[in-house]
Amino acid sequence: MEFFPLFLRLQGERCLVVGGGEVAARKTELLLKANAQVVVVAPETGTDISALEEQNSLRVLRRSFVTEDLDDCRIVIAATADGELNHRIADEAGERNILVNVVDDPDACSFIMPAILDRSPMVAAISSSGASPLLARALRARLESLIPASYGRLARLAGDFRDAVKTHLPAGPARRHFWEQVLEGPIAELVHGGREDEAREQLQHALANADDLATGEVYLVGAGPGDPDLLTFRALRLMQKADVVLHDRLVSPAVLQLVRRDAERIYVGKARACHALRQQEINALLVKLAREGKRALRLKGGDPFIFGRGGEEIETLAENGIPFQVVPGITAASGCAAYAGIPLTHRDHARSCVFVTGHLKDGNVNLAWDRLVARDQTLVFYMSLVGLPVIAEKLVEYGLPENTPAALIEQGTTPQQRVLEGTLATLPEIAVQAEARAPTLLIVGGVVKLRGQLRWFEGAD
Repeated sequence: MEFFPLFLRLQGERCLVVGGGEVAARKTELLLKANAQVVVVAPETGTDISALEEQNSLRVLRRSFVTEDLDDCRIVIAATADGELNHRIADEAGERNILVNVVDDPDACSFIMPAILDRSPMVAAISSSGASPLLARALRARLESLIPASYGRLARLAGDFRDAVKTHLPAGPARRHFWEQVLEGPIAELVHGGREDEAREQLQHALANADDLATGEVYLVGAGPGDPDLLTFRALRLMQKADVVLHDRLVSPAVLQLVRRDAERIYVGKARACHALRQQEINALLVKLAREGKRALRLKGGDPFIFGRGGEEIETLAENGIPFQVVPGITAASGCAAYAGIPLTHRDHARSCVFVTGHLKDGNVNLAWDRLVARDQTLVFYMSLVGLPVIAEKLVEYGLPENTPAALIEQGTTPQQRVLEGTLATLPEIAVQAEARAPTLLIVGGVVKLRGQLRWFEGAD
């Protein structure tokens, strides 16, 4: 992040604009909207500056810039056609610790002017850090079509009730849940429909009955195999609503960044022979958090119901009368295979696909091996890295040829994805030589041979 985003109060503050052209006029108009005391300095001014001078209490000094013009200024905008003069203004402003913006020269700026979406008092600022102002304006145009003007009226209504809500509801989940129901429910729809008086009455009624809203809930959400672009819309929405997040080790940092910033985060991951919390403790913690009135997000890598023990968690929630929602995620088998260019089924190679846990217990992988060696079948082993030699040995022992294609996918769907390709006879040694590390996924079957033809993801190797 090259520039830190913030909103600056300029009401009544002296702000200097040096330049009299069209660009200077645009910057001046924005400052006037913020109720700043604007001074424009330029030997000559265009019609836009003159029009603003007539319509507003704008002071225009038609002369060249002098250092004294910086006296008592909060911010300065250098918008002349003279690059040398602009840099001189920036240097002198910097010596006085005055924020300065040099138009079309981000390296000389201590602040930049974003593209602004104005739904006062709601304001959105969009910046490319000076790299592409046109792209920032294009994004603002898209948001203009998505965010109706009524959001400003909704924000004003919320502002009118802010003190009353603070008095009636304690800070924390109860207050946040109340505002979420107001701003995302029927009251908001009344405002958007122009029925603000009715909205105000309903908001007063909701506040009087706000104690009924203080109930907790659990969201069991599949985070997918790693790439945040694979999250569902519903997953993103609930990730932004949660008060506390319980996440496992398979949730990628990129996905975790999309959780609401102020949500409490609790790591409950399980690695081989190392559990942050036992499953029974996780189940009990979810119940405890919900009974405290919190919205608990159980964020699990892949899909909660595919080797994710999600069934055990919702069984506990149901037994304790805790409301919950389940959001499926893209499981590692489909996500990693797709990013590696390996179709799990193919008319000429595999007409069925079996998901299997490859987790070792007491040095063994206890599976129904005779059922796994069927013809025209793809096998996908989760948690298979440690057990890879045993898995390969058993599959060959029960009838699969040693030259059966196999691939080990490491950190699938992420920029660090790596695919190790071989056969049942060679892959275990290839994994050792490559120093493969979890999380990994093992795919066995003829479909692996198609990888060279169908690979599309640039990080597939």
